[in-house]
Order: sequence, then C-alpha cells, then structure tokens
Amino acid sequence: MRPIVFHWPGDELFADRLVRALHAERAGLELHRFPDGESLVRLDTDVAGRPVVLICSLARPDDKTLPLLFAADAARDLGATKVLLAAPYLAYLRQDRRFHAGEAVTSRTYAGLLSSAFDALVTVDPHLHRYHALDEIYRIPTRVVHAAPLIARWIAAQIERPLLIGPDTESEQWVAEVARGAGAPYTVLQKIRRGDRDVEVSLPDVSAWAWVDRQPVLVDDIVSSARTMVQAVGSVRRVGLRPPVCVGVHALFAPSAYEDLLASGAHRVVTCDTVPHESNQIGVVQPMARAIGELIEGTAT
Repeated sequence: MRPIVFHWPGDELFADRLVRALHAERAGLELHRFPDGESLVRLDTDVAGRPVVLICSLARPDDKTLPLLFAADAARDLGATKVLLAAPYLAYLRQDRRFHAGEAVTSRTYAGLLSSAFDALVTVDPHLHRYHALDEIYRIPTRVVHAAPLIARWIAAQIERPLLIGPDTESEQWVAEVARGAGAPYTVLQKIRRGDRDVEVSLPDVSAWAWVDRQPVLVDDIVSSARTMVQAVGSVRRVGLRPPVCVGVHALFAPSAYEDLLASGAHRVVTCDTVPHESNQIGVVQPMARAIGELIEGTAT
C-alpha cells in the first residue's frame, strides 16, 4: 500500500522530493490557530489502512511539536497502519544531562513525547554528545541518515583542490570522513567557547597547504549563531588562504547570522536541506526515502 505523506508548512520542497522518491501519495495537512492560541489539525485524506509519513523539520520546535503530536494521534485514530516521523532536523538533544540543580533533562522528555506518538523516526545527523545513539532515549525504531558522504560528494564535484577545516577537535573524526570521501586533506580549528555568542577559534599551521593553492572549506554540523564560522573565516584569511566556502548540515541560522557569515568574507555558504533555507544545496532526500521505506516494510529493529 502506497504511503501517504503530509508535511509541515515550510517543508513543501522537501515533501515534493520525498513523495517522488517514495512513489507516495501527497496529502494536505490543515493547521488552524484559534484566537486563544489553541491549535486545530485536520488531515484532508482518508488514511485508513495506509502508512502515514509526517514530514517536519524540527527547527524552532516549540510551536510545531504540540500540533505534530495531534496530527500523529489523528492519523492513528483514523486507522493508519503505521505513523512515521521524517524529521530531517531533530530538536532537543542539547540538554542530555542536568547541568544545574533543578533543570529538566529535555532530551529524554522530548524523546518520550515523540516515542509515544510515532511508530518510527528518521532523521539526519542528530547532534548527540553524551548519548551514543538515539535508541538510548527513543523507544521506537530509528534510522539516522549521515550527511558526511553527501557533503563529500558535493565538495568533490563542486570544489577544486579543497582543504577541509573542521570547527574543533571534537569534530575531527567527522571531518576526516568527509575529507576521505572528497579525496582532500583536512585540519581542525582550536575552539574556546565562553558563551552562546562568544567563541574564539584559531587555525593550526596550514602553511604547508598555502603554497599549493588549496580552496579552504569550513565544515560544521550545526550553524546557529555562526560565531564559530565567522571567526574561522577570519582565521583562514589571516594566514593568507583564499576566502573559504562554508558548509553546514543544519541551517539553524539565528537572526542576522547568515548575513554576518556572508559579510565576514566567506566565498560561499552551503547547507544540506534539513532545515529550509536559501543556502540549501545538498540534498538528503534519497537516503531518507530509503530509510523510510525500510521502516514501512518493517525491516528495522
């Protein structure tokens, strides 16, 4: 039975590509906000006996999550055989322990909410720190699509003689994987974070690369305040390298962050299409479609 795909406002382009990749049926999801702030959700297609995929990139999740739970519950109540969440970006993984007394461990709470509403989850490069895998907190089957091979292919196709530069030492394993796929050398920045918007970075000695005229490519998983990237651009320029290409997985850009990054001297800013943004150039739909297909067929455990 062909799956039915519903999507959140703003995720239209992603939904178009996913429907084609899954050979699925696309249907409408109506959202209405009452004057008192409550939400009404309506599925405009009969879902009885059909698997349902809800697409929702969970950047800025607080306004999306409650209606998303309503939509999942409605699909199940109306007879869907399975209800899957395709969340190219998955929120609430930052707070993976109690850093100060009294704090909520929101990663566990959020995982519990989604696990209660959906039968399975597909996402791209969740920002895990102390958790080794999503199944430590999610009670449903999950599939994680890795962006490193997709970014590596884009770099190999679009950038001549790249030199990859990672944001910090913790990123080295990931950056090394991208570099291997792109057939390029790499290095990583030294980063000191003093606050949400106060980050200092420095570049190791790259004089060995300067004379071969390499194109610097700064790569990171999440670009939010963009302070790390902005400082990295400055570090790259100070040692005499070309204006860098900046590549990120999740384009979470805070207000003015994208403009600040462009103004810092970056040659180009490119992201994956996990969060809708004008910088999206690298598609994640095909591997997400394969993962969703596996989950619909019940091959995931």
